[in-house]
Amino acid sequence: MTGNVLTTLRLPTLPTLPGWNSIRGRMAIVLAVPTCLLLALTGLGVADRAADWSAARETEAHVGVLLRVQDLVRELQRERGLTNGLLGGAEEYRDDVRAQRSRTDDARSALRAALSEESGDLPGAASSALEAAQVPLGGLATLRAEADSGTIDRETALTTYTKAVTALIDAESADAPSGDRRIAQGVQALQALARATEAVALERGSLNGVFAAKRFRGGEYLDFTEIRATRVAALGQFRELATSAQESALDAAFKTAAARRITGYEDRAERGVDGSALDVAPARWWADMTTLVDDLHGVQKRLGGDVRARAGETGDAATRQLGGFLALGALILAVAAALAVISARSITRPLGALADEADAVAGSRLPDAVRRIQEADPDTPLPDGPREPELPGSAREITRLVAALRNVERTAVGLAAEQAVLRRNSTESLASLGRRNQTLLNRQLGLITTLESQEIDPDALAELFELDHLATRMRRNAESLLVLAGEESPTRSWSRAVTVAEVVQSAVSEVEQYRRVAVADIQPCHVRGHCVAELSHLLAELVENALMFSPPQQPVEIYGWRDAGEYCLAVVDRGIGMTAERLAHANAVLSGKAGSLHTTPTRFLGHHVVGALATRLAAHVELRPTQGTGVTAYVALPAGLVQQPDSSTASVGG
Repeated sequence: MTGNVLTTLRLPTLPTLPGWNSIRGRMAIVLAVPTCLLLALTGLGVADRAADWSAARETEAHVGVLLRVQDLVRELQRERGLTNGLLGGAEEYRDDVRAQRSRTDDARSALRAALSEESGDLPGAASSALEAAQVPLGGLATLRAEADSGTIDRETALTTYTKAVTALIDAESADAPSGDRRIAQGVQALQALARATEAVALERGSLNGVFAAKRFRGGEYLDFTEIRATRVAALGQFRELATSAQESALDAAFKTAAARRITGYEDRAERGVDGSALDVAPARWWADMTTLVDDLHGVQKRLGGDVRARAGETGDAATRQLGGFLALGALILAVAAALAVISARSITRPLGALADEADAVAGSRLPDAVRRIQEADPDTPLPDGPREPELPGSAREITRLVAALRNVERTAVGLAAEQAVLRRNSTESLASLGRRNQTLLNRQLGLITTLESQEIDPDALAELFELDHLATRMRRNAESLLVLAGEESPTRSWSRAVTVAEVVQSAVSEVEQYRRVAVADIQPCHVRGHCVAELSHLLAELVENALMFSPPQQPVEIYGWRDAGEYCLAVVDRGIGMTAERLAHANAVLSGKAGSLHTTPTRFLGHHVVGALATRLAAHVELRPTQGTGVTAYVALPAGLVQQPDSSTASVGG
């Protein structure tokens, strides 16, 4: 036999998000997701603007250091040219060489200070390259000493100086900025102009020695042509990168009178290719070339200033945009938080008010309505309830919830009214039945008393006594119905004080197994007559409970003693006892704290009767475990019910 097997797939339970248990938490989570996405996009903009700002700061620092490098290069170029002239035989340069060396050392110290000051803002590669470029400068002292002593030739000195200058110029190209296009082109143009200026300065130094020696020697002419070619290439690259204003400044530098004279000197140098004598004064050549080099250096300064200004503008723009992005992020957070708070309050405030109203319904309005129903005259219509307050909020869901809660309240009030009527009818029925039974039993007891007075047969008289005892017990049951129904005290009363011993005997006579009751020790005392019937009834209920829950062969003992102004009674049994939980519940019933009779099991009716009687008498009743086994019931009568022992004793009235 085959059949289909149905398999139920249970989806895994997803973990609860933190804060998901409250409406505020859920609103925060729902708004947090798009807010985080917006903040992520804003963060990208912030990161991009921060990168631009950092690049601008690096560019400013880089260009500032490059200008310091150009200052050092310029001084090295001058020292190189003067030294080359000195080695060419122009002794008039010796003082100029010494002065130039001092200026070179000052420029070198300024570069070191700039590197130290800007080290935090310079790119790492640029800083390392500039530090490494100063290594060749360490041999300047040796080179200068050899030049002064004449132990080094012009070519070697020129080459050594050129290596140091070239190293510095090459270091300028390390880690050049590449963020902003105009800044990058400006830095590249500055580097191209630096190479062109170096070519011009190298030509100045090279020809300074040639003119001092009156002719080209060895490969000096070839070096001269290569230098000019390098200058032309560098200037061409500069013109491709420079702006029109920067190109005009360069043209102005090459259109001066000194620049025009330099062209004539160069033409003469070209004619000395065959080694013929060159009639050019080294001092005039040096002066005009120095003017051109200084003009080119001025163009470099101007170009460097333009690049730094552009970098500053870029940095300022990046700062403003960075502030804008940060403000936008703060605005997003503020708007999201405000929306979360407003949305949550628009929901939680009506719900909070609704919860307060529900608490008010459960705590006061519904009990007050039930009390009014119970206290109202059955023949008069019920009064209208209090006006229902308006709740904040206009959401349809909240309105429906309010309507549902008030429907529940109206339904509960209606049910409470029905229950109140039912309980009132039940109570009145019990009271009516109790009064009828009490009346019949009083008549029956009167008839039995008459028969007892007329009977002379001992056996028949014993049977009448037994019948009298049963009727007395039935009368106590009828009185218990009246007590539970909240009726007044039984009609039996005493006009004078009665001894406690008589009250105890009256109580014992109303229980079935009265022969098992032992009145062990009752100290003399009197109680007021108006409370005798209720006290006797109370003791009878306690004694009967003790008899029911103790073995048939075990007696129940009664003790009585004075305690200051009060009088105490104890009903002691040694039966099965009670658990701590049941003992606590019974004491709650005896003290009137366990609720009404309608919510308590009927097996504890005797405890309710005792509790009601104790409340009427202002007495304290408590059950405690008996030493060994069993339960002891303690009754403490207040001083208002007790009289002094010498008070007169009254007889029992019917």
